[in-house]
This record gives sequence, structure tokens and C-alpha cells, in this order.
Amino acid sequence: MESDSLNVDSGAVDSVAEVAMPTPEQLGISIASGPEGGLPAVTVGDTFEFPVTVSWSVQGSALLVVPTGSANAKGLTQVGVSQESARSVKDGAEIASITFTYKIVAEDTGNLNVPALRFEIPTQAGRPLDLRSESVPVRVNEPFNPMPIVVGIVVALCVLFAGLWRAKRRAAAKAAVAQKSAADNALREQMMVLKQRVNTADSREWLLELESVCKGYVARHLGIADGSGDVAAAAVNLDALVKDGKLEGWETLVEEFAHARYGGGKRDGFENRETWKAAMRLMGVEEE
Repeated sequence: MESDSLNVDSGAVDSVAEVAMPTPEQLGISIASGPEGGLPAVTVGDTFEFPVTVSWSVQGSALLVVPTGSANAKGLTQVGVSQESARSVKDGAEIASITFTYKIVAEDTGNLNVPALRFEIPTQAGRPLDLRSESVPVRVNEPFNPMPIVVGIVVALCVLFAGLWRAKRRAAAKAAVAQKSAADNALREQMMVLKQRVNTADSREWLLELESVCKGYVARHLGIADGSGDVAAAAVNLDALVKDGKLEGWETLVEEFAHARYGGGKRDGFENRETWKAAMRLMGVEEE
């Protein structure tokens, strides 16, 4: 390094005060601030690096570049600075450079600006040459908070499961209604067949068939299951249910079934019809 200051010849002037200082551009000095492509968005609380590079054509001399300002600004605080020198060849000319890397903490959010940074280059004329970088915008975001997303997902899942649960309940209710309707229709058909046979069928046989129909109704009505878990008339004991008070009003009808099972006797058609009407009433079946 031949010299640490800029050579400016003052022999042609009467005093230092009358020396006209050259501009950095006239001396081939350039300054570039910020990383290539601009500063990426940062999060409040993060520390990011901000480079400023001063370069010039060597031409057998060196420059002393002194930073005189800071990177402090609204929402931004400088916490350190380092520098690194380098040389390169561009278009056959040797270029020297000094890069100052500022470490800055983002303390606020929003659209902020890294301020213009000042530098001085001492000269033999006694007055330093001033350099100034450009202000560079930087976006500072709030820290990422996953809770709103998590809450949103949980709420969405709850809504989804609630919808599926309601749909399942509606489907189950619809299936139950359809099943009950089918069972009611089958019961009505069985009773109508018995009505048509009140005068022609054997009374004992007719009563036992009516008992079987009534057992099927009671099995469905009380949810009585057989050994396999299926609802079945074979598992129904009407006499025991009457004694337990689970079939209120069925006493007379159950007595007629018991009389038929243990011998029975001749009955007139009108007696079977009255028994049929009683069974229809107890099971809540109406003729169409």
C-alpha cells in the first residue's frame, strides 16, 4: 500500500481553503449499499447484516475509508460493524474495495429504512472526501404465530366431525323410521290376514297364530333379544311380562292365549273378532 490518503495536488492554489475538492465520481470511487437483489423480509427481533462496499480503481494507490455514521434509525439498532478488503480485475483494470458489514437488530415492525451511511476519505488537501450510501427499505414482520392456524384447524375439524355426526344421526334416524314403518306394515298385513279368517279358521290354531304375531310386536316394542342378540318373538314370555307389569292391559288377551295353548275349545267367529280388535288396540294398529 503506497499511501493511506487521496493525492490531491494543492500546489496550483494559494491556500487549502481555495482548493476545489473533486467528486467521488471524478476520482472513480463508487459506493454500493445492501445485498444484491435487495434486503429480504425479516422478523422483529432478528439480527440481519447490511453490507456497504466502497470500490475504486487502484492505479498504484490505496484509500483509507473511515465510516462516520451509524445504521441506527426508527425501529433499527446497529449492534456491530466489520470490514473486509478485496481486490479484483474488471475489464483489465484492477479494482480495490472495502466492504463494511453492519449488524442491525429489527426492533419494530413495518416498512422501515436502513439510513444513508456516511464515510470519509482523508486527502492531502487537509479536507476529507465525503461519501454517502443510499437509504434502503426493509420489511419487518411480526413473528410467526401458529396458534391462529392451529385454532382454525381445530375449529374446522370440530365443524367437520359435528357435521358427520349429525349426518350419521340423520341417517340412523331415517333408517330406524324406515325399519319401523316396514315392521308396522308387516304387522298390519298379518293382522288383516287373521281378520279374514275369524270365521273359518280353527279357533285354537287362530289364537296361537295371533299370539305369535303379538309376541313379534312385543319383542320389537320392548327390544327383547334372543341368545344371538337378535330381536325375536321366540324369546318373549307374555305371561311373565304381564306378571312383571310390563304389558299393562294385556291380561285378558294373554289368558285367552294360555287357554288356547292348554286345550282351548270351540269359539264363535264374533269372539275371535273381539279378540282381534283387542289385540289391534293394544298394539296400536289401525286399519287402512
